[in-house]
Amino acid sequence: MAVTTELVLARHGEANNNATGTVGGERGCTGLSPQGREQAHRLALRLTHEHAEHPFDAFYGTPRRRVRDTATIIGQALSLTATVVDALRGPDHGDADGRPWHEVKTAFGGPPQHNPDRPYATGSETWNQYLKRATTALQQILDRHAGQRILIAAHGETIEATHVLLLQLPAEVRLGLGFVTDHTGVTRWQHHVNRFDRHVWMLAAHNDTRHLANPHG
Repeated sequence: MAVTTELVLARHGEANNNATGTVGGERGCTGLSPQGREQAHRLALRLTHEHAEHPFDAFYGTPRRRVRDTATIIGQALSLTATVVDALRGPDHGDADGRPWHEVKTAFGGPPQHNPDRPYATGSETWNQYLKRATTALQQILDRHAGQRILIAAHGETIEATHVLLLQLPAEVRLGLGFVTDHTGVTRWQHHVNRFDRHVWMLAAHNDTRHLANPHG
């Protein structure tokens, strides 16, 4: 089958708020940790090799600082500038922003995905509200760049939203599923067309972190 569109999502490097276990919204996110910067540079080196062989046609990021830091490191290596899409930001955390995640989850009875139609803090989005926002933005990007290669510097939640969109996962199924997304893990979706003109999205890779095991790319 011929590959037409390819979507590559790379999660950001470890953030300071990841290292401290705090909620990283607009207030809580202070950018990448030193380890996160090292991870992002290794990711950028890997993507540079890929970009040289099969150039990316579009590069997107999100406004949260940890993603902006990661996108800057990637963009400098690839000579690309990320287009920031506000709707791809992580969930809006409301009063949970900047608080320890274990306190938020204990008060809520688990992560936001466990009760997806209820806000997990005062002023927060519900998980399903976040998914609707993110999947709408992702579909717009896919429509805009049909037949091209797309790179997105992403949140773990962005990758989860992509799987929900392209796997067409109904709400009742999503309650029993989760996706491991390590820092700078690469996820790859490919749109295939076969000789019968059947169009299908195929997951070619998920959470690929081989660049972290090999600092030389």
